[in-house]
Amino acid sequence: MKIIDKKITLTELKKMSSKTFGGLVKAVVDLEKEIMVVDGEMHADEERYLLELGSKQDNLWGINLYPAESEENFIEFDSVINLRPRLNNFSRGVDDPKIREKITQIVKKLVKR
Repeated sequence: MKIIDKKITLTELKKMSSKTFGGLVKAVVDLEKEIMVVDGEMHADEERYLLELGSKQDNLWGINLYPAESEENFIEFDSVINLRPRLNNFSRGVDDPKIREKITQIVKKLVKR
């Protein structure tokens, strides 16, 4: 697992995707700290790592990155850790458009395309 708090390249993400998940890299984004963890086996592992570093669970959202895809298909909002009924998120996706937009902006800031 790797914390991304500065730019990472698509080339680096492609290398990560080639060794495990056939084209995707799992990531967890911290909305407050505007960082993410990538390259974990499971979103839950990445979430736990960020929690150990002091992140708040309500700020953590799981996504998948597809480095070989176009910008519109680059981010997939799908993770079991996103199931949060107490935050009105009743799916594995990210139901709130404002949160999806914030995640997208953080990813754009951290990934050099």
